[in-house]
Amino acid sequence: MTPSARLGASIDLLTAMEAAPRKPADAVANSFFRERRYIGGGDRRAVSGMVWEIMRAWRRLGWWLTKCGTTITPRSLAAADLALKGWPAREIAALFSDGRFAPGALGYDEQDAVAALAGEKLDHPDMPRAIRLELPDWLLPCLEETFGETLEAELAALSEPATLDLRVNILHTNRRDAQNALGREGLHAILTPLSPWGLRLNGRQPVTSTTCFKDGRIEIQDEGSQLVAAIVGATPDMRILDYCAGAGGKTLAMAMMMENKGHIAACDVSEVRLDGAVRRFRRAGVHNVERHLLKAGDKWAKRRAKSFDRVLVDAPCSGTGTWRRNPDARLRTTEQDLSELLVKQAEILDRASSLVKPGGRMVYATCSVLRAENASQIDAFLARHADFQLVPSDSTALPESLQGATMFSLTPYKNGTDGFFAAVLERKPEPGAEAAEL
Repeated sequence: MTPSARLGASIDLLTAMEAAPRKPADAVANSFFRERRYIGGGDRRAVSGMVWEIMRAWRRLGWWLTKCGTTITPRSLAAADLALKGWPAREIAALFSDGRFAPGALGYDEQDAVAALAGEKLDHPDMPRAIRLELPDWLLPCLEETFGETLEAELAALSEPATLDLRVNILHTNRRDAQNALGREGLHAILTPLSPWGLRLNGRQPVTSTTCFKDGRIEIQDEGSQLVAAIVGATPDMRILDYCAGAGGKTLAMAMMMENKGHIAACDVSEVRLDGAVRRFRRAGVHNVERHLLKAGDKWAKRRAKSFDRVLVDAPCSGTGTWRRNPDARLRTTEQDLSELLVKQAEILDRASSLVKPGGRMVYATCSVLRAENASQIDAFLARHADFQLVPSDSTALPESLQGATMFSLTPYKNGTDGFFAAVLERKPEPGAEAAEL
């Protein structure tokens, strides 16, 4: 594709995202490229890179366009992005050409905005703090509560492009052998510093086309997500419940920790996600997992009350910890969304806790950095459930810095991972149980 065609495709993709405001940007992008298979891999990466850069600067670009008196559109955002990066006006005008697949010539107001932005920088001291930090106004106080003085450093890290982390499936191989196998296919990975199973690549890489991925030796999984699975402390003799299993990433990691022994029940309310998980289980050679679709009025959970050694609750959340990968989520999540999520998380915790056996443990986890979804949920749960207590993790798979933690909060700034929270809760033994054992 020509540079103009790439720009045109970027504007088209931004337009498609704007037309589906409640749909995640990566899902819109996947559909966009599936419908345009003539766009090759290199061009897809270039177009995605342009779009994600604009999304990471959405509020600041919009502030400048408003200051210039220009309507905010995907076209004007793309033009402003180039101007604020220092592109000369004539070169920007050349990209906005009328050729095939090109975006079409700049309008008069777009030309005026490009001229007005010459010599300016993306950040400006007059910008309100929420705009400069690319946040909705309502979310700024929540993050100030979470991070305090490190807020700007944390948000800067959450704005950087994410690394591509892999989890090595030690049922089939080890990290060094997987690293060498990827190297033979042209992908040069390094060992992750925290997860004992992790490899890391920079930028977007064609991992799914490698033999190593196709035969189940590796899975794509952020290092922080691997540590959430690790804190569960799964062992081969356990009965484990993954209550919000989704596409099964953490289920797979726990099955690996269990050496394909014991039993895992992977549950979710989405049949589509569970079907996707089953395909991943087959590729990884995992066979100690049963899946179960959670439905209203289902007796499944009632029949299994207090029967699991470990229950993982990877709760639906705001996803603030994944902003490196999903920068659009910064502006898509509303205050009402958060309020509804807090209620849903508490309900899920209450239901899942009924499945933990006396002396068993429940791990509550989110990919959020908000205190309201994390530590505050744990405090509220413990106030409702006197039969549970926070306890240190007994997992030996955690790095030394997290050994024995009752909970952890990971962030890109502190840990180089996505933002994750996890806490370990134990159901107290029933009265008289210890005496009966004696």
